[in-house]
Amino acid sequence: MPRSVNSVASRARRKKILKQAKGYFGRRKNVYTVAKNAVEKGMLYSYRDRKNKKRTFRALWIQRINAGARQYGMSYSQFMGKVKANNIELNRKVLADLAMNNPEAFKAVVDSVK
Repeated sequence: MPRSVNSVASRARRKKILKQAKGYFGRRKNVYTVAKNAVEKGMLYSYRDRKNKKRTFRALWIQRINAGARQYGMSYSQFMGKVKANNIELNRKVLADLAMNNPEAFKAVVDSVK
């Protein structure tokens, strides 16, 4: 009896990888063995950078809060310490947005903690 190789599943597997490699440059987009390596590496980067994205955004929010707080004569650490002590339930994302886009509301928060 001849050996069955299930070419339908093999083709589907290859097509899936090549579809993920769409937009890559050169042979990475149309040669299966090259595309497979590129897609695997890209998946590793995307997994890693989903974690890094959280870090970089938190750092950005801290910089914005620090800049906003220093306009009113406070450092970031003093400001956040007083925010926690006064039980103000605003996270860094919201405080950074206030400092950036709504300075009068941020000033109200600063005045309430002083």
